[in-house]
Amino acid sequence: MRQRQARPRLIQAMSDAFSLPDLRRRILVTLGILVVFRFIAHVPLPGVDLEALKTLFENNALLGMLNLFSGGAMRQFSVASMGVYPYITASIIMVLLVPVIPRLQALSQEGESGRNRINLITHWLTVPLAGLSGYGQLVILQRAGVVGGSGLLPTATIVISLIAGTVFLVWLGELITEYGIGNGISIIIFGGIVAGYPQLIQEAFLAKSNPLGLAFYALIMLATIVLIVIFTEAHRRIPVQYARSVFRGGRMYRQSGSTHIPMRVNSAGMIPLIFSMSVVLFPGVVASYFARGDTGFAAGIVRWFSPNTALPVGAFYWILYFVLSVAFTFFYTMVTYQQQDLPGTLQKQGGFIPGIRPGKNTATYLSSVINRITWAGALFLAFVAVMPFLARAVTDVSQIQLSSLGMLIVVGVVLDTMKQLEAQLVMRRYEGFIK
Repeated sequence: MRQRQARPRLIQAMSDAFSLPDLRRRILVTLGILVVFRFIAHVPLPGVDLEALKTLFENNALLGMLNLFSGGAMRQFSVASMGVYPYITASIIMVLLVPVIPRLQALSQEGESGRNRINLITHWLTVPLAGLSGYGQLVILQRAGVVGGSGLLPTATIVISLIAGTVFLVWLGELITEYGIGNGISIIIFGGIVAGYPQLIQEAFLAKSNPLGLAFYALIMLATIVLIVIFTEAHRRIPVQYARSVFRGGRMYRQSGSTHIPMRVNSAGMIPLIFSMSVVLFPGVVASYFARGDTGFAAGIVRWFSPNTALPVGAFYWILYFVLSVAFTFFYTMVTYQQQDLPGTLQKQGGFIPGIRPGKNTATYLSSVINRITWAGALFLAFVAVMPFLARAVTDVSQIQLSSLGMLIVVGVVLDTMKQLEAQLVMRRYEGFIK
C-alpha cells in the first residue's frame, strides 16, 4: 500500500515543481546547460586520428578509467577532455593550504569577502593545473601516434584549447549554482559520468555469454547503491544546550534551549577516493610515457598499477587503493574538522554538551567521537573503492568497467539535488519527493 502511494506522490511533486515559474526556470536552466556541456564534449581537437584513438583506449585500461569521468570526451580528445577535474584539484589544494599558510587562514576568517578571494585564487590555480594535465594527455597521445604535429605551435594550440575547455566548463558549473538547481560543478561531473553509462550498458550486452554472472553483478551494483545512500545520510547526533538571558518586565531571566550537532559518518565525502585514485594511477600514467611494448621496467610498472591486470599482480592495485582510501579518509576528515573549530564555536555561542566541561574536555570528547565514526566511514569508502574488483572476481564479468568513485558521485549529486528541490517545494507549502 505504501508503494502504491509513493508513485503518485513522486509524480505530483514533479508536477508541482514544473508548475512554479521560478523553480521551472531553474530546472530548465540546469538541463539546458547540461545540453551545452554535452555539445562541447563532442567538439574534437584538430589533428586527431579518431580510429587510432579508439584503438588506444580499448587497449589501455588506465585511459579507459580516466575517460569514464570525462563522459567520453577524452576518448574523442575534445576540448572538454579534462572536464572540471583541474578545478577540483585546485580546490583540494586550497583546502589543504588554508590551515598551513597564515595569510590564507586570515582570508578564510574574513567572511564573504575572504571566501571570494580564496575562490579567485582557486580559479587562477586551475589554469596552470589544466595546462599541465592537458600537456600530459597530449604527450601520451603523440607518442602513441594518435595526434599529429609535435611542433611548438600545434602543441600550444591544443594545450590552450584544453585549458579554455576546462575554464568554460567551470563557468557553466557556476551558472548552474547561481541560476539552476544544485551544486554546478557537481552537476557537470554528474553529467559527464552518466553520459558514459550507455556505453556500460552496451558492454553489459557483450557479457550475455554469462547471464547468471551478469545478473549477480547487477545485484551487487544495486546493493552498493543502497549502501552508499545509507552511509551518505548516516550521522551521529551530539546533543548541545545553549544558555541565554532574556530581559522581561525589568528583570533578567535565564533560559536554555537544546539542539544537536549532526556529525556525518562519511564527512570526507568522495575526496579521499579522488586522492587515492590519483596516487595509484600516477605511477602507471608516468610509466606509460616510457613503455615500449609489453616488456621492460616501465611496462611492468604499468601492469602493477593498472586496475584491470589479472591476478595475482592485479591485486596489488586494489590493496593499495583500499589502504590509501582509509588513510586519506582520516587525513581529510581531521583537516576539515580542525578548520571548523567546533569546540571554539560552541564556547563563543554559549553552548555546551551535557555532562562535558566546556573547553579542552569538549574538544577531547568531540575528537574521540569523530575518530570512532570515521572508522566506519573510512571502511565504507575503502569497500566502495574495491567493489568493482570484488564484483568482477565473484561474477567473472570483465566486460563492464564500472567506477566506484563514479557511483559515489552520482548518488551523492542525486541526493543533494533532490534535497534542494525538496526544500524549494516545502518552502512553498508543497509536498516534496522525500517522505
